[in-house]
Amino acid sequence: MSETKTPARGAGPTPRRGPGGRGPFGGAGMPAEKAMNFGPSAKRLIGRLRPEAIALVFVFVLTVVSVTFTVLGPKLLGTGTNIIVAGFISKSLPAGATKHEVLEGMRQHGQGQMADMLSGVDLNPGHGIDFTALSHVLMLVLVLYIAASIFSWLQAYILNGVTMRTVYRLRKEVEEKVHRLPLKYFDTMPRGELLSRVTNDIDNIQQSLQQTMSQVITSLLTVVGVLVLMFVISPLLAVIALVSIPLTLIVTMVIAKRSQRMFVAQWKNTGMLNAQIEETYSGHAIVKVFGRQREVNARFDAKNEELYRASFGAQFVSGIIMPSMTFVGNLVYVAIAVVGGLQVAAGVIQIGDVQAFIQYSRQFTQPLAQLGSMANLLQSGVASAERVFELLDADEQSSDPSTPVPMGETKGRLEFNDVSFRYVAEKPLIDDLSLVAEPGQTVAIVGPTGAGKTTLVNLIMRFYEVDSGRITLDGADITSLTRQELRSRIGMVLQDTWLFAGTIRENIAYGRPDATEDEILDAARASYVDRFVRSLPDGYDTVLDDDASNVSAGEKQLLTIARAFLARPSVLILDEATSSVDTRTELLVQKAMSALRTGRTSFVIAHRLSTIRDADLILVMEAGHIVEQGTHAQLLAAGGAYYSLYNAQFAGAVTDDV
Repeated sequence: MSETKTPARGAGPTPRRGPGGRGPFGGAGMPAEKAMNFGPSAKRLIGRLRPEAIALVFVFVLTVVSVTFTVLGPKLLGTGTNIIVAGFISKSLPAGATKHEVLEGMRQHGQGQMADMLSGVDLNPGHGIDFTALSHVLMLVLVLYIAASIFSWLQAYILNGVTMRTVYRLRKEVEEKVHRLPLKYFDTMPRGELLSRVTNDIDNIQQSLQQTMSQVITSLLTVVGVLVLMFVISPLLAVIALVSIPLTLIVTMVIAKRSQRMFVAQWKNTGMLNAQIEETYSGHAIVKVFGRQREVNARFDAKNEELYRASFGAQFVSGIIMPSMTFVGNLVYVAIAVVGGLQVAAGVIQIGDVQAFIQYSRQFTQPLAQLGSMANLLQSGVASAERVFELLDADEQSSDPSTPVPMGETKGRLEFNDVSFRYVAEKPLIDDLSLVAEPGQTVAIVGPTGAGKTTLVNLIMRFYEVDSGRITLDGADITSLTRQELRSRIGMVLQDTWLFAGTIRENIAYGRPDATEDEILDAARASYVDRFVRSLPDGYDTVLDDDASNVSAGEKQLLTIARAFLARPSVLILDEATSSVDTRTELLVQKAMSALRTGRTSFVIAHRLSTIRDADLILVMEAGHIVEQGTHAQLLAAGGAYYSLYNAQFAGAVTDDV
């Protein structure tokens, strides 16, 4: 069983020193990643809908039917208006006369303009409104609108499923990607920023797709359908309506180009602010202890102000689109009303056709305005997609071998052969390091901070890959094993404890979920967990919260040690594993560790030299090199670097107040 560990303190490119990863006061002003262009990002986002091609075709067909029925409505209503107007006028005309006779009579009496206007009306002198024909028209309109609503609902239902499945696949891909990323990615990416990408940004993509996909398809088809019927009614009025399209495109493009940059800044600042909040919250006690509340609040206010300005600017600029589209639509509406009235007066079209055309002009400009108003949602979603794609495009750790070397029972012999490694190419850390740890041997690693102690065990775990040389386990190069196979044979207990929200029993069995109750209890007793768990009201069923704040720091450490006991690995790595326990418990744990280390290779990183006196081999590291090695007694007798470290700890404090 293994736990993730950050690089050696002081050795890595971005050492983490605080609970939030970079200390409670630093790192909020990180440089922003360069955003991708809108076009490629939008195309890539749309490309993720490819697995839903069949469903999208079905959605398109349903939308076509729904829009067709909806668009036919005004034309039929115009026909109904013509029936009413014709019946109302016909009733006032003399019965028995023909339409031609009535119009000629009007012209003879100097009413030529009225005659021209009525020439396009289907007159039946002496008869009133044809309610039978009118009822048929209205019934047909009602059926069309009901059918359009049903098809629209089906389209929305299917499209919602398409969106949910697409986002589900994206979340799954991001989750899998996170597990393939190398440790150095997490060392350089603030946790709040990463969490913002995998939560806020994906949620924003989902909302953007939900709110835009259906509307975009419907709006585009509505524009096409309305335009066709507008040309059927009056080509002249249709040309006037077409003037709104270039105006709409120009306004939308000008505004969208400016607002896109603001949306990118909005989501970048959201991630940065989340990183700062997560960092400050996790280091809340440190902030209080050092009285830095005012500075933290000032930094928060500054970042919050940046987010406010970016968000306000993005929403304000993109919000101008809808009023602009409405203004263009009103201009077109006025032009259609004036020209349409002149055409009615000239008898070119009927009043019902003008009525239908006015409705179509609204139906024509409204989808254009909706498309413009959705530009802010689309841009916001694409800006979030850019950030998620940056995560998906990040360099991954090297892949496991396609044909891994089979490993039987591991004895635990570890050997470093001329190993070299550096976090930054121009800054050497470990050069040509060679050592052998025999099965059952306890190897202690000591040295100043930044010497490469933790880096050494990170290389064993393959959290980082060596630059040259090789590390072998029982003679097999660790790169010839899968990471899962390698890490299943190594147990790691860190200075920084990690426990998840669950029962104490579940936390102990984390490395071996199939462990029996007796095995769990044996591990708990061996690591002296049993003694404090028995005092808890719920015993091993006690539920730990997210931060395991209902147990002490020392008890957390004991639980992680019990976890390693239960895993019973071939190689054991202890990185300051007893730093959080009291002196008496430390002595007990040391005895338990001695039993656990029997027949197993153990690497112990320690600053308190009293804990490694009994080690079979002590390695003293400085600047990535082993400068001394031997037993405790041998190294003291040598009077070198170890001797100096030992005396610095145990010779006593030097005072000048004599």
